[in-house]
Amino acid sequence: MLFITKSVEFSASHRLYNPEWDFQKNQEVYDKCNNPNGHGHNYVLEVTVKGKPNPDTGYVIDLKKLKDILVKKVLIHLDHKHLNVDVDFLKGVIPTVENISVLIWDIVKPHITDGELYKLKLYETPNSWVEYYGEPVEIKRFENE
Repeated sequence: MLFITKSVEFSASHRLYNPEWDFQKNQEVYDKCNNPNGHGHNYVLEVTVKGKPNPDTGYVIDLKKLKDILVKKVLIHLDHKHLNVDVDFLKGVIPTVENISVLIWDIVKPHITDGELYKLKLYETPNSWVEYYGEPVEIKRFENE
């Protein structure tokens, strides 16, 4: 089995807060990430596909095809956006790197037709990231957010 990874980058801002909590509780939990005007990151998204190479092409998946999926299905919605405000698939969701990863997986998975989506790794900073392997995770959505 082979594992092939494509890396793409996007810049976005967000605010971490739970609308069911008061400002003090949000401040205790999220600290400076609770800035009412948001704060930004330069994210790096790595998507790994596993499989056996197609004998006719030698590819598990054509990396140009994978990049095209990521650009057209994910980056177009996230790059230079405020995640709380501008991104439909994040409406009502606390935009933590964990929640973002799960929702990106759900978007990308149906479009991987060569190989199998294996892992998604999303860096919020060079020192902080999440790895997601597709296990079901329930994401809470808040009304009127």
